[in-house]
Amino acid sequence: MCIGIPGQIIALHEQQPGNAWAEVCGLRREVNIALISEDDPEALIGCWVLIHVGFALSRLDEQEALETLAALHAMEEVETDVALFLGAGETR
Repeated sequence: MCIGIPGQIIALHEQQPGNAWAEVCGLRREVNIALISEDDPEALIGCWVLIHVGFALSRLDEQEALETLAALHAMEEVETDVALFLGAGETR
């Protein structure tokens, strides 16, 4: 199953230009922002993005992000892959 999950950019990565930290379901994950970064990567802080395999693919508005997360949490009860995806990740 290929799935993207909404996350909110919370900080730029200090040692890795082009990467940022995103909060996804309460976990902090490193994501590559090259595909969505424009002139000012700082402007991404606080933005919601769609994340797939460590890459921020597109920006989402907050309402769409929250609705998508709610749908994924509803799927979590019947799809073990979704439950693993929502719960996996590194915290820092």
